[in-house]
Amino acid sequence: ARRDRDLLLHRGAGRSLRSELDHLVLGEPGVAQQVENHGRLGIAEQPRQDVRIGAASHRLSVPEREYLAIMGPSGSGKSTLMNIIGCLDTPSSGSYVLKEREVSRLDDDELAEIRSSEIGFVFQTFNLLPRMTTFQNVELPLIYGHAPRAERADRVWQVLDAVGLRERANHRPNELSGGQRQRVAIARALINGPSIILADEPTGNLDSNTGEEIMQVFGKLNRAGNTIILVTHEQYIAEHAK
Repeated sequence: ARRDRDLLLHRGAGRSLRSELDHLVLGEPGVAQQVENHGRLGIAEQPRQDVRIGAASHRLSVPEREYLAIMGPSGSGKSTLMNIIGCLDTPSSGSYVLKEREVSRLDDDELAEIRSSEIGFVFQTFNLLPRMTTFQNVELPLIYGHAPRAERADRVWQVLDAVGLRERANHRPNELSGGQRQRVAIARALINGPSIILADEPTGNLDSNTGEEIMQVFGKLNRAGNTIILVTHEQYIAEHAK
């Protein structure tokens, strides 16, 4: 859907893209970050300024191991774009390709399979089950996926180590700080080995110091090879992207 106000796709200092997306490609290994010119599409780029693109059709490719921040005011389309990337919605026009699959043509069952295997979600409000321990909350997607018990335990310990929460494995959410709860949510997002981690305002319910700790976790995960796409309205959070 077209929007009156622009999105800002931020890839670190001096590398940002302001546009409406007509064609989106994610997860192509080795593909350079690019915007391809179609017809009268105009591009003007200068150091430490935005890349501004007209209303003509254009293409955005997001390669593997990218760290991308999406910024914009209320109503600019951030949530719509995240829903499309996360296979929660399909575009009304244009196309979305995830790892060589044309997502906009998939049925509901195929979209559900992609959400389970290819995308890990991190939300502002954590969305943890209050009666479950850290270990159980992280393990839950594997139970839904019918993974063997022994395999589930190994994978849970692995992702808890990745976010530094092994010692909190038996704590319930009300026994954790806000930052620890968000790290549990990140571990849960990692548990199925997704191609993309989508984070929607992941620091929105945290103070600035705790928010910075969470961004350090995302940075560590990106350096380890994970593709990160996050929505934020805070410039200092977006600047963690690269």
